[in-house]
Amino acid sequence: MIHALVRRKIRAVFACLSAGDAEPLLTSLAPRFMSHFHGDHALGGVRTTHHTMRAWWQRLFRLLPGARFAVEDILVNGPPWHMRVALTARVVGILPDGQRYENRLMQHMHLHWGRITRAETLEDLQHLQRALDDVAAAGNAEARAAPLEDVAAEAA
Repeated sequence: MIHALVRRKIRAVFACLSAGDAEPLLTSLAPRFMSHFHGDHALGGVRTTHHTMRAWWQRLFRLLPGARFAVEDILVNGPPWHMRVALTARVVGILPDGQRYENRLMQHMHLHWGRITRAETLEDLQHLQRALDDVAAAGNAEARAAPLEDVAAEAA
């Protein structure tokens, strides 16, 4: 039963992200967490503070406005105090040149009593880099910016 509730909550959070609202995700983070989006690009890096996570989502919404997330599969395992979640999803949007951006993402999360303590996200980095290059070519220099990371994450 609890696993079904977690799957429903995750789908609801991704629906909010598709509407440009990261707040439900941000409130799902534990006080101490680590979020790692793989790759050396404007959306890559490791974040460990709510402030930097909020800034990261704001950047994503600026770089890929109108991006939509469609969760395809969610696997939930473990008790509420030591839960693991793995999901696959598609992200779709329109790039500044009118081309369709579509990518698949995989995410693995650790939850403690319903709060995310660790999230690791992987996308096809070649597709993502081409999209960021397109955004930069259209005049958005932020697409080539350094990753948003916390100082504590760099020391870890």
